[in-house]
Amino acid sequence: MKLTLKKLILSVALLSVILTLLSSIIAGYRVNQSTLINGTLETNRVYAQKLSTLTDDFMDRTLQTLAVSADEISSHFDDANASALFLQEAERLKKQTNTFNSVVITRADGIVIATSPQTLEIVGMKLESQGSLQALKEKKPIISEPYLSVTGRIIVFISQPIFNQSGDYLGFVGGSIYLMEDNILNELLGEHFYNDGSYVYVVNDEGRILYHPQKERINEVVANNEIIEQLKKGKNGAERLINSKNKDMLAGFSYIPTAHWGVVSQRPTDVALLPSQKLIHQMLITALPFLILSLLLIWFISNRIADPLNKLADHAKDTTEDWELEEMKDVQAWYYEAVELQKAMLNNLRFFQNKVNFFIHESTTDPLTGLVNRRSMDEKVHKWITNNQSFSLILLDIDRFKRVNDTYGHTVGDQVLKFVAEELHKVTTSSDVCCRYGGEEFIMLLPGVSKQDAVEVAEKLRSTLENTISPCGEVITISAGVASYPDCATHIMELIETADQCLYKAKESGRNQIICAEC
Repeated sequence: MKLTLKKLILSVALLSVILTLLSSIIAGYRVNQSTLINGTLETNRVYAQKLSTLTDDFMDRTLQTLAVSADEISSHFDDANASALFLQEAERLKKQTNTFNSVVITRADGIVIATSPQTLEIVGMKLESQGSLQALKEKKPIISEPYLSVTGRIIVFISQPIFNQSGDYLGFVGGSIYLMEDNILNELLGEHFYNDGSYVYVVNDEGRILYHPQKERINEVVANNEIIEQLKKGKNGAERLINSKNKDMLAGFSYIPTAHWGVVSQRPTDVALLPSQKLIHQMLITALPFLILSLLLIWFISNRIADPLNKLADHAKDTTEDWELEEMKDVQAWYYEAVELQKAMLNNLRFFQNKVNFFIHESTTDPLTGLVNRRSMDEKVHKWITNNQSFSLILLDIDRFKRVNDTYGHTVGDQVLKFVAEELHKVTTSSDVCCRYGGEEFIMLLPGVSKQDAVEVAEKLRSTLENTISPCGEVITISAGVASYPDCATHIMELIETADQCLYKAKESGRNQIICAEC
């Protein structure tokens, strides 16, 4: 049985529509999947970097606290009531800072002269633990490797030496962190564990786990893990990997210089890609009515095309008059068929292309604020650098944004982020690029603008926010760092790092201010 023209047109058109739909869905899925993976890697990298900075600052402050205590102890070492003073100082370190699970003060020979809590009952005893022996031997500030104490606890020991004014070594003051029990690491990192399988853990430079939400894994040595090898070299970054439990993960990692530790923030890849599956489902639901409408239109057009051709075939079969032959020649059947079919296909292709463009737009825009995301920003900067276009960069951060979320909730926090995004647009021009860099951080790229002019733009934004009531019902402020290309850096990451250092100085100097890079 021969195919009729109507069935052939319907078959070809149906095949074309389905293939177009499938290619559009696959393209949209791949674009979205790539964006989700890159976005998750970047988010985890930034998150791990923030946690490492927080932990590094904590360790530095802890050593400073012990140093101050060591100076105080040295000035009273030979006092008549020294024992009571030492006990008081040990109790203060234990309770006031809430850093250590236990505190000890020893003489130069390792004999304990004060401890907290006193239930340890080791006053007058000589310490033989790994951490105390290291402190007595090296006579310098230390953060020990984890070791097993005589009580069976896994411990990290932090200590400062005690010297008198003549430089004679008198002993040390130190504190223990019990890794398997509630400790300061739990307070710093313990709230970063999610039911979707995402979590944060800390390792030392041997790959030994110091903190993990699953306490039974503490003190486990992680092997065959590329990220751990990178951390051993003091590097930061983000990678997709198969972890030691044979699970596909998207991980960001950052080195902690003071303690020679590393923070890893990771999320299961399948969890990160869940939105892609929802995207496919939504695309199918959205496209189905249009697909049905397209098929009805194709059926109607195929009838319109087939009927005239059938009549022409009848004329060709039955005609006997010359005037009828001339009448058939005047019918431009081929041209008509091609044009109508082309219109139908173009309508469908245009529809699906619009859908692809829509999803591409969604993948390059921050869904909350409407600002461009990191991917779009990187493309724009790459183009500027390739064209040797000078520009200034403003990296800004909402001061104490966590307090807004904690006080008013994340919904109001989101409104504050949208409010800041709107204010960014008000102080910039159409040629400028405003990007949500992550969390409460934003980047403004000002092409052809000097550092000084960029500082004025940032100051205008800062002043506006300082004098405007935000959606949370109170004034919010920002701190910002300003740098420019090519004056301050020749690479975008170096430029962002320079601006980030200025932002850090602004935070350290009291917030609500703009600091420009000196370059």
